[in-house]
Amino acid sequence: MLDPKFIKENLDYVKKKMEERGVHIDFEKFTALDEERRRMIREVEELEHLRNTGSKKVGELKRQGKKEEAEKLQIELRKSSENVKELSEKRTETENEFREFLLTIPNIPHTSVPVGKSSLDNVELRRWGRPRQFDFEPKDHVEVGKKLDILDLDRAAKIAGAGFALYKGLGARLERALINFMIDLHVNEHGYTEVLPPFMANRDSFIGTGNLPKFEEDLFKVNGTDFFLIPTAEVPVTNIHREETLGEEELPKKYVSCSPCFRREAGSYGKDVRGIIRQHQFNKVELVKFVTPENSYPELESLTNDAARVLELLELPHRIVVLSTGDMGFSSAKTYDVEVWIPSENTYREISSCSDFEDFQARRANIRYRPKGGRKPAFLHTLNGSGLAVGRTVVALLENYQERDGSVVIPKILIPYMGGVEIISS
Repeated sequence: MLDPKFIKENLDYVKKKMEERGVHIDFEKFTALDEERRRMIREVEELEHLRNTGSKKVGELKRQGKKEEAEKLQIELRKSSENVKELSEKRTETENEFREFLLTIPNIPHTSVPVGKSSLDNVELRRWGRPRQFDFEPKDHVEVGKKLDILDLDRAAKIAGAGFALYKGLGARLERALINFMIDLHVNEHGYTEVLPPFMANRDSFIGTGNLPKFEEDLFKVNGTDFFLIPTAEVPVTNIHREETLGEEELPKKYVSCSPCFRREAGSYGKDVRGIIRQHQFNKVELVKFVTPENSYPELESLTNDAARVLELLELPHRIVVLSTGDMGFSSAKTYDVEVWIPSENTYREISSCSDFEDFQARRANIRYRPKGGRKPAFLHTLNGSGLAVGRTVVALLENYQERDGSVVIPKILIPYMGGVEIISS
């Protein structure tokens, strides 16, 4: 959530940044609600002042023996109290409406974010590795997995419907191996603390990360409750410190978590309907950071490198792009996408989004830090990124490491996690 004071004092700048995002915000409504809210606050304060001074006056009149004047003033004060109560209720309604409106405004893009309308305007920053030159026609992950009998999408559809996967045998082992490898890497080499959060969260938690109220239609809601299945571990992990004030000496806090992710993924995605690129349920290793504002963007660079390191160790070609204003997420101030090479599509596909939210989430979730030197508490900055999406990593491995006979070679770094298995063959 943006600071309403900042919006008011920099209205033209905020309008410009929203235009760069390609979103329309009714700032006239913002101004009207803000003025109405401030007017009511003044009126309530004035009435409360009159009531307080009037109560003292009643006591003085009674001490002076002016009973009739005191009773007359008491009647007026009772009416004033009723007015205060009524106006306070209206003020609360207006403040709630004002807050609900603020919750619909996306974050302001950082000045370094390229201005654009879509993913076509994203800017490539660097590449790692070269795509493999096959001496045969490579198959996609669906064909590879089916031939090896490690991926069964037909039975998954029978069980749950389209958009779900069933891993079998060494396919299930591969998914589990990747999870363990990623978590070990982030804990042992990158210094993250592993956490295992709930896989559903309440409405306040989703508001805190920016998923609600705007994206409720994208979530799976648990009937009869106000719980939602998490679309990513970002939601519960970011809310670990909701309504808390941390000491500056505690920062940065770095968490890694693996969880299933549940997404409705409404709409059609063409080729993404096939296979496990886009699913209603998938596993993902998530990285979350709580940092001081001055360390925010250096920590984003570090976070992105941590995610990319997974692909380097798996020896998978990839690139890093910075998203344009028209392609970045609602809560993000700046996002890097790590994209892995997918041979069957002859292109790079997103496997991790690493974002700096600045104080946008912290303001919504009321997460502050206490600076050194006795300065007053301030909102900290939050960051997160996939480290990595496990299913898409499986896709990349099956396609990049496939052989002519249909077998799949296991990357060296992953062999210990596979119990010594070096190749998956039919």
